[in-house]
Amino acid sequence: MSSTLKIAVGSILIGLVVLAMKTLAWRLTGSVALMSDALESIVNVATAVAALVAIRVAQRPADQGHPYGHHKAEFFSAVLEGVLIISAALLILREAWYAYQNPRMIEAAGLGLAINALAGVVNAIWCSVLIRQGRRLRSPALVADGKHLLTDVISSAGVLLGVGLAVTTGWAILDPVLAMLVGVNILWSGWRVMASSLSGLMDEAVPDATLSAIREIISDRGTGALEAHDLRTRHAGAVTFIDFHLVVDGQTTVADAHAICDRIEASLKARLPDAQITIHVEPEHKAKHSGVLVI
Repeated sequence: MSSTLKIAVGSILIGLVVLAMKTLAWRLTGSVALMSDALESIVNVATAVAALVAIRVAQRPADQGHPYGHHKAEFFSAVLEGVLIISAALLILREAWYAYQNPRMIEAAGLGLAINALAGVVNAIWCSVLIRQGRRLRSPALVADGKHLLTDVISSAGVLLGVGLAVTTGWAILDPVLAMLVGVNILWSGWRVMASSLSGLMDEAVPDATLSAIREIISDRGTGALEAHDLRTRHAGAVTFIDFHLVVDGQTTVADAHAICDRIEASLKARLPDAQITIHVEPEHKAKHSGVLVI
């Protein structure tokens, strides 16, 4: 089992543990704000399962029906996460509105808040693991899961503070108001997860810093060629797709042109190990005198 899959399985197990803890805290206190926190944990488990399925699909090798591989499956997972997050937020807002119309005092606050706080600590630790390892493994599904979990940690901290204030002051109305704020925060989180994933589905180019590195490598390692133009990039999961036209002198042999391409590809893969590179070699009369000039 790959490292990415192991982390995805870990997310499901951690999510189930945290869900059980937050559900217990809600049942002890009857707090609608703690209920909203527990509802978000249900989404955490669902999105962790979606991420695991997507990662398994994304790791399948290319086949006749999918010659470029299955890497975009992770983006679909992240979009699904966004939809689930938004659905949970709307449910929380509905329950908060009902509670706002009929507020009631919180019971067994001390024990319930302690359990919820412990669940938040577990989430915070796992959130940092997901984001750090997701970026290292270049897995959009893990990063999206980690960012969602980060919003859960932040909202849980707010819930603890607010419920504690409601208990201290005796203002029962603070509980549903706090739940509404949590719902709005989760709604915004879901939109951000969906927006970032849709950019990948739309074949967005690599970040400017990565593009600059690619151009520099082509310029430095393309000795023997004249220029490179029509450089295009996109990313899908851990894979970066790079293609461009490489202009060489018309007298260059096929073997020499191939050696130049091999040298460029080797350097690009050293910088981007999972890159898939396509180079179209052209004679000098095809030069556009633009793009990447070879040193």
